[in-house]
Amino acid sequence: MFHHIGLKVKDLDASVRFYTAALAPLGYEVTLQDESSAAFGARGTYTLWLLADARLAHSLVHLAFSAPTHAAVDAFYRAGLEARGRDNGAPGLRRDYSPKYYAAFLFDPDGNNVEAVCLK
Repeated sequence: MFHHIGLKVKDLDASVRFYTAALAPLGYEVTLQDESSAAFGARGTYTLWLLADARLAHSLVHLAFSAPTHAAVDAFYRAGLEARGRDNGAPGLRRDYSPKYYAAFLFDPDGNNVEAVCLK
């Protein structure tokens, strides 16, 4: 449904570090970056945009990224924590969502709830 999404971020460098680490296990990378923005996606795509806004107080967006395997969800979680994301739900089955819903949740540097989910 979505072509791309844009998030305003207070500290672009911190957000780029977080998303670079957390999204790498899911197959996403920085595909474009300058002093005021960065884009992430599969090679050659621009699906997630980070837009610098020093006036941002906080953001309350929820983003869920598809993961190919449970191991990729686990790697997203570990890498995101190492890149200074904050825990919002360790990897595991969320049977209240669906019998096969395996996910992990992190808060990014601006407080967005970022999820990796595998439905296999």
